Amino acid sequence: MKRYGYLLLFMSITFSACGGNTQDSKGNSEADTLSENNRVIPAADQLEAYLPLLKGKKVGLMGNQTSIVGEDKEHLVDVLLRENVDLKFAFAPEHGFRGDIERGEKVDNTVDKKTGLTLHTLYGENAKADSIVGSVDVMIFDLQDVGARFYTYVASMHRVMQLCADQGKKVIVLDRPNPNGDQVDGPVRKDDKFKANISYHKIAMIHGLTVGELAKMINGEGWLDGGKQCDLEVIPVKNWDHSTPYELPVVPSPSLPNYTSVRLYMSLCLFEGTDISIGRGTDWPFQVVGYPDPVFGEFTFTPGTRPGMAAHVEQQGNLCYGIDLRNVDAVNEKFTLKYLLDFYNKMPDKSQFFARPAFFDKLAGTDKLRKQILAGKTETEIRNSWTEELNAYKEMRKKYLLYPDFE
Repeated sequence: MKRYGYLLLFMSITFSACGGNTQDSKGNSEADTLSENNRVIPAADQLEAYLPLLKGKKVGLMGNQTSIVGEDKEHLVDVLLRENVDLKFAFAPEHGFRGDIERGEKVDNTVDKKTGLTLHTLYGENAKADSIVGSVDVMIFDLQDVGARFYTYVASMHRVMQLCADQGKKVIVLDRPNPNGDQVDGPVRKDDKFKANISYHKIAMIHGLTVGELAKMINGEGWLDGGKQCDLEVIPVKNWDHSTPYELPVVPSPSLPNYTSVRLYMSLCLFEGTDISIGRGTDWPFQVVGYPDPVFGEFTFTPGTRPGMAAHVEQQGNLCYGIDLRNVDAVNEKFTLKYLLDFYNKMPDKSQFFARPAFFDKLAGTDKLRKQILAGKTETEIRNSWTEELNAYKEMRKKYLLYPDFE
């Protein structure tokens, strides 16, 4: 995060001004050491922590374009192969192994063109998944989550854990910071009738966990079939806590192109249960909101098509009026219902607002939120209805935290 980087630069400059720039026996300055000790280091960068665990093992990987190592952003696959790890295959989640497949589209079993590595999908059903996992000794999971229950990478992790528990295989989770890990909010999914890839776990909609912490929760709460637990090892992030802003070094999926979109995704994804456009098919997905009616605002945009994005998007080809959120204070932007409620309240025919009510309910993990909006409840009234279940979730969450919390 730029603001965090400026803080480190200030600390380094101040240190040099106060005490000189002495060097250790390896030629590293004390300022360099200070900066290194404060740099966020994802687990994938810590080769010394996990390569020994792979020696002499047959290995599978769940990864995608976010599975990078070091400042050069080398793909983990290339690192493992260079280190002579016996890598047998990789599973690809939604959006594919290289992150170039848009929401909900088919992810085929294929071969990674760059490395020749066999690829399989776990997005959707794969009847051969048991035998695939049974062919290795250990599975590595390395995907960058963004902190929302409706982001499907956590469902992919659950499936990997289930397969490994069934086959008696080990799972190593290479943890990464949660760019929205400074908040826990929204309704908690309880009823299994709302379970789907976008609402897979009984957690808050904005869950406030890293994938490593969530993996520990899945194991600890007995959420795998039959209450099984997998042989799990989490390699933690260094120098990060839940209060630390974190700007992702690589795009996690095609429609989340920058830090602002990742932060606004928490609030804007609920619009996916409506016909309101949240900028898919523009250069600003999850940064603008609009609908073909001037009542929604003076800012205008027209959704079209963009490479790597879905071919069909909400309000494609229609001039939309609405709001421009590209310049929000992303660091301080947190989950809110204000955008959703504002558009609902301005909708001339409110009966048409929830165009896909069943999908909206799965995003929310409940039908209660939709019914509260239809009943004209305020954001405060709706939030107050979450208090008890959200507090209970927060208590459960504390048992699995690997890093200092934000509250």
